[in-house]
Amino acid sequence: MSGVGKSAALQALAERGYEVVDTDEDGWSAWSETEGGYVWNERSIGELLARERRGTLFVSGTVSNQARFYPQFAAVVLLTAPADVLLRRIERRTTNPYGKRAEEREAILGHLREVEPLLRATSTHLLDATLPLEDVVARIVAIAAEARTTR
Repeated sequence: MSGVGKSAALQALAERGYEVVDTDEDGWSAWSETEGGYVWNERSIGELLARERRGTLFVSGTVSNQARFYPQFAAVVLLTAPADVLLRRIERRTTNPYGKRAEEREAILGHLREVEPLLRATSTHLLDATLPLEDVVARIVAIAAEARTTR
């Protein structure tokens, strides 16, 4: 969900030396009229996931075709926060203009009602994103470590 802290968490993970990919960045996702929304570029994501790597890769995104790749992920973590927290964060952020207009805020609330339940049903872990960022990141790292040992 917009405003939940995905970008901040990815930045903190990158600062800790982890490989991160924000699929909101150019080249990873594109608008699909067929899907009625953004989708991952399946070739690019497939190549990313197939690469040999030494450490953990963290991928962030919310698109309609992401579940096609879930079997390739060790864990799927949903960051979640109440609507008032999301809207307050979006209003205060300076790194992304999305959510500043009334119609965008309405879309965000609609996604919270309609999309988040779908993501909850398919995630392996729910994480309260109202916690301090360092706690959120520490829990993400712990989930990744646990997933590596049980895979």
